[in-house]
Amino acid sequence: MRQTREVKIGRIKLSNKAPLALIAGPCVIEGEKFCLDCARQLKKISLKMDVPFIFKASYDKANRTSLKSFRGPGIKRGLEILKKIKQDLSLHVLSDVHCRTEMDKAASILDVIQIPAFLSRQTDLLLAAARTKLPLNIKKAQFLAPWDVKNVLEKVTSAGNKNIIVTERGSLLGYNNLVSDMRALKILGGYGYPVFFDATHSVQLPGGAGVSSGGQREFVPALACAAVAVGCAGLFLEVHPHPDKALSDGPNMITFSELEKLLKRLKQIDKIIKSSNS
Repeated sequence: MRQTREVKIGRIKLSNKAPLALIAGPCVIEGEKFCLDCARQLKKISLKMDVPFIFKASYDKANRTSLKSFRGPGIKRGLEILKKIKQDLSLHVLSDVHCRTEMDKAASILDVIQIPAFLSRQTDLLLAAARTKLPLNIKKAQFLAPWDVKNVLEKVTSAGNKNIIVTERGSLLGYNNLVSDMRALKILGGYGYPVFFDATHSVQLPGGAGVSSGGQREFVPALACAAVAVGCAGLFLEVHPHPDKALSDGPNMITFSELEKLLKRLKQIDKIIKSSNS
């Protein structure tokens, strides 16, 4: 077990020993008012529950199942909306970057750069992200074993960036299915960096709906509670006011009311686990 590292995002301190933190928001930016309303509601819940919070939403989902799938507003308009959320609501913002040529523009606005799971082995993308010196949230690929993440971390640290969060989001199990191996949280935690668990993408059924991904959102609470019981720095959750009407990833997203109920349980579990390990 390596020394537990702490990643700072403004006043938020993330580590596997610190109280549970939250990265949450809709899958994709569906418009300015929509995104502002979501961020405002999530901020209200996080303050009420006393949970450190980072807002997430994608400006471009470049890895959709179908060419016809909604991708988002694109980098220019998307970053404008995220900047407004950052300034108007005093929130830290995160979005995924799929292309290294967009890295500098994204880094001028974002507080955290996310490396998409499918691209977490892409050396040039990782190095470009690392050179921004911003904190990186690296989503572990569905096809990577947890011990293979060591190589990913070495790529980032070779560029002098140790502000790393690693997010577990399930592993491929045959076609159109994922499984969550909770041993991965302990293995990833062994590298010392803050580990998050993505409880919403972990119930995704990739490509399961033919022209889009399916999902089983009813299992989000069970997996989230299991992950916190194992021990992690925080939860990554995609949240939407009306998941069934969402333009992307609706089947695996939860509502705001479900989030608040879940956070109450998660905080209790987190407190017990981390107090017993102190």
